[in-house]
Amino acid sequence: MTNINIRSLAHAALMVYDVDNALKFYRDTLGFTEMMRLSHDSGELMLVYLRMTDDQFIEIFPGGKQKRGPDWNDTAFNHICLSVENIEETATALRERGIIITSGPKLGLDGNYQCWIEDPEGNRIEFMQLMPGCMQELAIKRLAEMRA
Repeated sequence: MTNINIRSLAHAALMVYDVDNALKFYRDTLGFTEMMRLSHDSGELMLVYLRMTDDQFIEIFPGGKQKRGPDWNDTAFNHICLSVENIEETATALRERGIIITSGPKLGLDGNYQCWIEDPEGNRIEFMQLMPGCMQELAIKRLAEMRA
């Protein structure tokens, strides 16, 4: 079977109820750079592209029907996770911006530090500091050994 060769997650797409409120949060509060906007032929906004890294983005789509994202146990994508260098500094910066930390910072079962927030529509965002010896690091080492 031919390998698909996926390199990384390219973007996370969020359907939002209030585009202006979402942009205020993701662009103005969290600091993601707005890269571009796409519009339908009618001129109506189709999406706003926000930069996380040079090849990873968040897409904000208007037209969400509910003001609140799915609950924790609903069938849906559950959250996005953003990797950070220092979880305590991140949590401090979030609090300084008036963002409520819903959980953490704390050590997760995978051996990494994490804290959680919600965007204005209740979509969950995890911030994670990868730690030496974490489960992800050990799994990557095992995979490399298998390939050698």
